[in-house]
Amino acid sequence: MKKSNAIVRVLLAATTFASISVVNAYADPQNYEFQLVSAEVKQGPTEVAVRLVNKQSGEPVTDAVIFTTRMDMAPEGMEMMTTPVEELPSPQPGTYKFKTNLSMEGGWRFQLAAKVQGEGETVKGEVVVKATP
Repeated sequence: MKKSNAIVRVLLAATTFASISVVNAYADPQNYEFQLVSAEVKQGPTEVAVRLVNKQSGEPVTDAVIFTTRMDMAPEGMEMMTTPVEELPSPQPGTYKFKTNLSMEGGWRFQLAAKVQGEGETVKGEVVVKATP
């Protein structure tokens, strides 16, 4: 009887360790990626949409809380040139929309930071939007 209890404890310990390993393998902010819905937008007041995707599953992340955004012209060598960004409601799950004013044509870097449910660390990313006349 004692021998079978010991075997059960070893199996439970192994199962618990395997479960923890799987959760830790999944819970990594590097498993997520921000992707532009459209890389080109019109110069001036415009909307920019991004998807947050789980790179392992390919599925969109629908419950992220975007809490930091920054839009600047770093791709054009003008990192100090920024513009405000305002989050908008999005009709499509996993897509996040923003209103901004891209006052000059050219490349604009859009930096984002989000909290994803079940993720201990902040998910950060950036995309480059091209403003065209």
